[in-house]
Amino acid sequence: MAGLRKEFAGASARFEDHIEAEPHQNHPWTPVIITKEEIDAEVDRLAALPAPEDGRRHSLIVHSSADPRAPGLAPSIQVLLTVLKPGERTRAFRHNATEVNFCIRGQGVSHTGGKHIPFAQYDVWNTPSYTTYWRENDGEDLQVCLTYSNAPLLKFMQIYLAEDDPAPALAVAAGKDTADSDPRRTSPFGTLPIGSDGALLMPYEQVIAPPPVVSPILYWPWQQVKAELDKLSALGADYVGRRLYLLYNPMTGRTNGTTPCFFATMTIRPPNIVDRPHRHASAAINYYFHGSGRSSVAGNVYEWKAGDLMLSAPGWTVHNHASYGEHVHELTVQDQPLNILMESLLWQEDMKHEPVLLGANVGFSTNREAVAG
Repeated sequence: MAGLRKEFAGASARFEDHIEAEPHQNHPWTPVIITKEEIDAEVDRLAALPAPEDGRRHSLIVHSSADPRAPGLAPSIQVLLTVLKPGERTRAFRHNATEVNFCIRGQGVSHTGGKHIPFAQYDVWNTPSYTTYWRENDGEDLQVCLTYSNAPLLKFMQIYLAEDDPAPALAVAAGKDTADSDPRRTSPFGTLPIGSDGALLMPYEQVIAPPPVVSPILYWPWQQVKAELDKLSALGADYVGRRLYLLYNPMTGRTNGTTPCFFATMTIRPPNIVDRPHRHASAAINYYFHGSGRSSVAGNVYEWKAGDLMLSAPGWTVHNHASYGEHVHELTVQDQPLNILMESLLWQEDMKHEPVLLGANVGFSTNREAVAG
């Protein structure tokens, strides 16, 4: 146990008087665009480096407002740019963050938790927490990927754990039969009601053994997703919703996620479409890979084009997007599932109506059925 000992510096806590304090003011991060040219230059820089020992040529894309201890492009979203040359592979790695992975150039294979995922440009796949993975480039071009994770939040909480070249995972015995047969490890009372309003008391034995939910490794190939998106482009200008599909992971259930923290959506915007202004507590990061347009965020206009990456919606800022003369394709990553789980996802779909706490209240509807016939 000696190796687990840690020396702490002296610290203390204090009381702060909030009786006369002013109401809390949020300070949303400024929207930023990382241009295609900037990304391409960083890809070239990484590709020119000698092969690192762990095989991972990568760099973080960090917002200027980020805490140095928890670098991210949004407060809870880290974006990692990774490059592999043809024939290269990375060393195995795992961490307790979950990931959305998106190939923006080239091809390769992700070996994730024993599953082999051949991927190509604009394909998406997830990596569950603490799942060992490594990648290889089996193509003739550079492999370039964007990886979105909740590492900044874990680092802020001081619980981020990462491991290079981890030992093969061992099967974990459920141990239920043993626990059930050992009276010292089983509460004789179980979970029981207290009061008459539905409150319960749960014993320690169940606190440390919550029902496990399998976190699957899933893959969304772009060509199949695009075929479904193309059908949405036929909806006319009278449609009030956004033409997108969530890359849904059923293990997230009611929180509508691709991972437990994030959703990833693929959107198609027909030419000259302007969204209605709206806002939500979740932050949004867009990667545009076809077309061009503009985003209006809190009264400021930002123009973007294919190959640009953008923090397009800091939490609870009014925004909308518009396409120019050709259709737009984009991947959007938001921390919506995390906010639903925290019961903090305020969403205002129409600025003429009050916000709704999504996940706790009835949400919104569109006129898709009427428009589509």
